[in-house]
Amino acid sequence: MPDFMLNALTGIVIVAVASAIIGTYIVCRRMIFISGGITHACFGGLGLGYYLGLPPTLMAAVFAVASSLGVDWLAKGRVRRDSAIAVVWAVGMAAGILFIFLSEGYVPELNSFLFGNVLTITPADNALFASFVALLIAFHLLFYRRIVAVSFDENFARTRGLPVGFINTAMTVFTSVAIVLTIHLIGIMLLMSVMSLPQMTAELFTRRYTRLMLLSFAIALAGGAGGLAVAWFVSVPASAAIVLLLALFYMLGKGATAFRRCS
Repeated sequence: MPDFMLNALTGIVIVAVASAIIGTYIVCRRMIFISGGITHACFGGLGLGYYLGLPPTLMAAVFAVASSLGVDWLAKGRVRRDSAIAVVWAVGMAAGILFIFLSEGYVPELNSFLFGNVLTITPADNALFASFVALLIAFHLLFYRRIVAVSFDENFARTRGLPVGFINTAMTVFTSVAIVLTIHLIGIMLLMSVMSLPQMTAELFTRRYTRLMLLSFAIALAGGAGGLAVAWFVSVPASAAIVLLLALFYMLGKGATAFRRCS
């Protein structure tokens, strides 16, 4: 197996772990659109990075964390969460377009950030993301019961004296960083699907949090590896193949559950 394929497959395994943990939380919280808002807000950071000559990924991370905390801040006021996400989404994209337009010369990596290219993942990328996932797993193990309680019923968790605000903020920051680190794999345009389709498919078969997370990991891994294989043999973009394969898994799962109910 070529080195770039091995790096891509390793990255897919690491991303599958992150998407299973974070995706399960945001799907159970019915917050999937916050991942879309953060993802598109990252575009503003990318554009600012190119304009100022700073590392685009670093600026995207700053924008991602700031936008996620901004959504939480607006939601604490009289602004509905979905409205706050829409504002962050639009402002981030508009800022990114403006800064890229003002940047001198051609932006060579723009397509990679927009649409992703799993075959460009390097061992350094995998090492960085693996470190992040290790921290994410440690946090999850330490606060697992609290995370489950908040994900299913925030108001009940608050009445029990659980640190709802801390859990929400921490998971939002983890989501933001995961999105930035995953941009190279799937791209801004398709990233939200990877954070939701495996969980939507898993929900067809289980409602228990732990099983949902484990099944989501298996589905994300199968979709990632399968999409990579399709891209290798058919010469199509890997990110699009991954998402379409995950969508196919959902449709097959939906058909299987409907058939089981009818039989």
